[in-house]
Amino acid sequence: MDVGELLSFKPTPTPKRPNDEDSGDSDEETARAVKMRRIAKAKTDQMMYQLSKGLPKEPIISDKEKEDILRYVETEATEGEVLDETAVKKLVLNFEKKALRNREMRIKFPDQPEKFMESEIDLHEALQELSAVATVPDQYPLLVELKCVNSLLELLSHDNTDISSKVVNLLQELTDVDILHESEEGAEALIDALAEAECASLLLHNLARLDEQVADERDAVHNTLGIVENITEFRPELCIEVAKQGFMQWILKRLKLKVPFDGNKLYATEILSILLQNTPENRKLLGELDGIDVLLQQLAFYKRHDPSGAEEQEAMENMFDSLCCALMEPANRDRFLRGEGLQLMNLMLREKKMSRNGSLKVLDHALAGPEGRDNCNKFVDILGLRTVFPLFMKTPKRKRLLTVDQHEEHVVSIIASMLRNCQGTQRQRLLAKFTENDLEKVDRLMELHFKYMDKVDRAEKDMEQESEDLDDDAQYLRRLSGGLFTLQLIDRIILEVCTAGPPAIKQRVQRVLSLRGGSLKIIRHVMREYAGNLGDAGSEEWRQQEQQHILQLVDKF
Repeated sequence: MDVGELLSFKPTPTPKRPNDEDSGDSDEETARAVKMRRIAKAKTDQMMYQLSKGLPKEPIISDKEKEDILRYVETEATEGEVLDETAVKKLVLNFEKKALRNREMRIKFPDQPEKFMESEIDLHEALQELSAVATVPDQYPLLVELKCVNSLLELLSHDNTDISSKVVNLLQELTDVDILHESEEGAEALIDALAEAECASLLLHNLARLDEQVADERDAVHNTLGIVENITEFRPELCIEVAKQGFMQWILKRLKLKVPFDGNKLYATEILSILLQNTPENRKLLGELDGIDVLLQQLAFYKRHDPSGAEEQEAMENMFDSLCCALMEPANRDRFLRGEGLQLMNLMLREKKMSRNGSLKVLDHALAGPEGRDNCNKFVDILGLRTVFPLFMKTPKRKRLLTVDQHEEHVVSIIASMLRNCQGTQRQRLLAKFTENDLEKVDRLMELHFKYMDKVDRAEKDMEQESEDLDDDAQYLRRLSGGLFTLQLIDRIILEVCTAGPPAIKQRVQRVLSLRGGSLKIIRHVMREYAGNLGDAGSEEWRQQEQQHILQLVDKF
């Protein structure tokens, strides 16, 4: 075949599949074809099943083998070079170069993103590489010395939130508490540098422009809260600075946002409780920012609704804990009273939802001490006695997050506070409760007295058996946690109702004591010890008055 024939050659065309309209096949032939296809498909399926049976199965790994593999991974030395001083310097130098290049390109081409985009990608990669330093906290002082921390904090105001989010992620890794504890010197240097540069204020400025509808920016908000948690856990005194620089205000604003519950709201409640826990200055600041009203508004939802899941339940408990901390500041008791916090807590106790546990704790804090006098009288006025005494008579079984002992402690503490603080008609109404239904509440008091006497006896025996040598203060604290604190509250109530109430109450107390082998001497002894160990709550004047009042009750008893 010559060239001309090759060029003119055409392959025989493949015949098209006949169309139904073009086909001359009969209906019978078409039906047969369909049947043949079904048979062929069935045979193919059967062959595939046989093949699959013959394939080797994935090996099953036992739990012991899994543990061995994990142990090997944890103990095996990491391949590759460990970051030394030279390697860290290279990473920092590379990062500084990329940051400078990006800054120059943005200034040179402010309206042409395509011109500076490459430098932005390089900067992102440099930040990613720099995260390796989080594995060597010993090198943190070098980071500080090279001013790398300041450069990172400057990038929090970068126009591209992807870059600022990456910086937040890096700072969160660097401040991880477990890593900080690996090198005390490195941790101190890093935290000092962050505190000196007012890191919280810069983080807050970045937070204001993040959109939580975007996944990466939502993660950046979470990581920002993580940084705050890390630095305040490592150095608790920074709680004051963090709150002063605006974080308390941001958290309250975040709680008020009308968006579906998410992990960031949970984290915000957790940070709020951390900031308030041991910092009186922050409790005062919360009150000045109308934080009591914000917390009451957020908790009001749980009056008739239980949290939808474990995370929301934790957030609710965090807000109750924050409210309890805030009420330790006297000025916040008035704000709580004016904000109708007592009415809300009373309704929560009646609704029998999960919030009942938190409301009981809040009431305990609101009514305690000399600052709780107005709240105690108001609580009686809003018919709170009808709510508290059923809880005193019987500990609820459903939706109880507190233990039985915790529940009883809070209830008797509330009643003891009211007996100390209520005056006039409110006090008379309170005492009258103990005479109802054939003195049933006095019987319940004595039942609790013997229960907690037994607990204290067991705690004392346990201490005797232990070889640990404890001083008097440590022993007293052990006894308090072993049931003595609740016993003191119960015996305080017994003294108050026996001396101020009708003679029938004291007669019932003496009768129960004689039947169960107890004595008035034991109650007197418990209360004298209580008077001698009053805490630091309140002023010195109040402490002396309280001590005198208890000793007078003991003498009358």
